[in-house]
Amino acid sequence: MERIPPCSGRAIELDAGDELVVIDPMGQQVSDLTAFARDDLDEYLSSGRSIDYAAKLWLSTGDVLYSNRSRPMFTIAEDTCGRHDFTLTPCSKEMFEKLYDERPGRPGCEGNLATALAPWGIGRDRVPVAFNIFMHVAMDPATGAVAVLPPLSRAGDHVRLRAEMPLVVAMTACSAGQSNNFSYKPIDFRVERAVARA
Repeated sequence: MERIPPCSGRAIELDAGDELVVIDPMGQQVSDLTAFARDDLDEYLSSGRSIDYAAKLWLSTGDVLYSNRSRPMFTIAEDTCGRHDFTLTPCSKEMFEKLYDERPGRPGCEGNLATALAPWGIGRDRVPVAFNIFMHVAMDPATGAVAVLPPLSRAGDHVRLRAEMPLVVAMTACSAGQSNNFSYKPIDFRVERAVARA
């Protein structure tokens, strides 16, 4: 088990068949996750493709997360929370300045993902919409208004993602107060290697 400290990020490599388990150890903490194909870093995790092919906004057990080239990147093998977001972009320095009136804004998940991905040459401008694990976003069907609510995750809730191709994966312990009920906490994860399970 590894721990991502509050308001920071990590990146790892996965092989096809590896399983990444992302855990909320204390409850109500979001983890922004993104991924890139290891053999071609121009292929990345796509919110639009994944939502389009699932025909729903909230993805959970059994759903597939697709790349911008419509190839499966992850399958959600297990999900004890059941509510995540795949619509909002990672929090950023500018978002903290505009929405939280911070001067200057913190790097946020966008900056933390970019820092974690720097060894692979992936910068801030290439960080896409993340799969926001445990994030609770409500939408008014009549007006389209969006509200970020406290996560529904409880201590120990987890998501198990099976890699469907070799990947570079980055994830955070989210820095945005609205996303974690203004209580900044860590995120835990572990990797279960396909070779070890064989």
